[in-house]
Amino acid sequence: MSNGLHTRTIEIRNEFGMHIRPASMFVKVASSYDADLTVEKDGNEVPGKSIFGLMTLEAACGSVLNLTADGSDAKEMLDRLEALVESQFKDEG
Repeated sequence: MSNGLHTRTIEIRNEFGMHIRPASMFVKVASSYDADLTVEKDGNEVPGKSIFGLMTLEAACGSVLNLTADGSDAKEMLDRLEALVESQFKDEG
């Protein structure tokens, strides 16, 4: 059962952008939730639980990503993803 759509806009601030390591960390966090996630950059939308999809966005430092999550834990997912991006993809824990 869905609690509706939740959206969030984030800016990639780490020096090297969304390369393979940050993308894998992002997908790991997103995949730990049941909600569906779409990531949009410059009109291109990809599944947020796909490393390949995220890599195709070529999100360099300064890129703005729009996240849309749908599901019972969507808000929690977006909160955690935003914290990960704000930490510039530092290891959690």
